[in-house]
Amino acid sequence: MDISYDEKEDVLFIHFNHDKIIKDISYGWNVNIGMTESGIGQITVLDAKAAHLLPIHVSPGVAA
Repeated sequence: MDISYDEKEDVLFIHFNHDKIIKDISYGWNVNIGMTESGIGQITVLDAKAAHLLPIHVSPGVAA
């Protein structure tokens, strides 16, 4: 898994794998789920900072 952020466009990308996306599902106007044959491949969040999703904070008890 990798997470990237485009600061200029305020878009957060969460990649679970890099398999081919075969279907996109929108959850609201700013969240898009990219589905692969094996499940979720990517989550894209538009206006991530404006939606208060950044910066990402991980609690010490939650970190793997």
